[in-house]
Amino acid sequence: MNIATLVQFIGSLGFLAFFGLLVLLVVRAGRKLPVRGLATTTIVTLAVAILFSVLGAGLVYINPEERGIVKTIRAGGIRPQALEPGLHWIIPFAEQVVTYPISRQTYTMSVAPNEGEKGGDDSIRARTKDGQEVYVDASVIFAIDTTKVVTLHISWQDRYEAELVRPAVRNAIRDAVSQYGVEEVVSTKRAEMEELIASELGKRLADNNLVLVSFLLRDIHFSEEYAAAVEQKQIAEQQAQQAALIVEQRRQEAEQARQVAQGLADAAVIKAKGEAEARIIQAEAEAKANALIATSLAGHPELLTYLYISKLAPNIQVMFLPSNAPFIFPFPDLVTQ
Repeated sequence: MNIATLVQFIGSLGFLAFFGLLVLLVVRAGRKLPVRGLATTTIVTLAVAILFSVLGAGLVYINPEERGIVKTIRAGGIRPQALEPGLHWIIPFAEQVVTYPISRQTYTMSVAPNEGEKGGDDSIRARTKDGQEVYVDASVIFAIDTTKVVTLHISWQDRYEAELVRPAVRNAIRDAVSQYGVEEVVSTKRAEMEELIASELGKRLADNNLVLVSFLLRDIHFSEEYAAAVEQKQIAEQQAQQAALIVEQRRQEAEQARQVAQGLADAAVIKAKGEAEARIIQAEAEAKANALIATSLAGHPELLTYLYISKLAPNIQVMFLPSNAPFIFPFPDLVTQ
């Protein structure tokens, strides 16, 4: 409770006490009781009540978050300077103070019933460059220019929020949306559009003694018909992407199978080449071995007899051969010459 309110409260109590004493005075006078001292007290109480009431009417306290506009009966009808925070004196009953908040204020327009300043759907309906209808939720944070409170009062009084801020925001949003296509509004150019709205709105508020603090583009939504069309388009795009993924998967599987088959073929070729080379090496080795054996036998025929005998098992005593089977080698002559 500030001092101006306290003085007014004391004045009100004084008048209540005065009327109470006045009733008591009348009652005692009706009963022919002494009233001289009571009458003096009643008069003093009335004087105190009037004094404090006049003081209360002349004292005005301005809070730190306010500025005061003094309406007066003097020329001009209003003081040229707003009252700063603190205690001030005005002419009782001849001047009146109207306070304005200088702290930040927020005005919201939303589709949600309880979010905006007005009940129900208060979103801004706008049409894009390509003719699509969109609905925009927005909030604007603003403040009164402290140097122009008197001018604001003369121009708008307390109507600035409903008759200035609200129409300016809605008009700026519609103008900005009309410059973009629907895809740009909701995705690629949304930030750019928000900056455009804030720039235009800041100029309009500044021309009317307000300061734009921030503009918030809360949400953008579509009509039910367009939202359904967008949903169907997204479903079709997702299906196309899925089909493309399946095709790519099949291509990769075919490529993998081809590479496996190529690997098997290459392995078979390598194996065949290895076997052929091994056979060639083996044949060459056998040929060299036979050549060496032939060379050895050519000069030493008795070596053949020795090898023949060494191949026979030591326990063989008799050999039976078919009558028509020729000897591969002539039976060696074992008789000592």
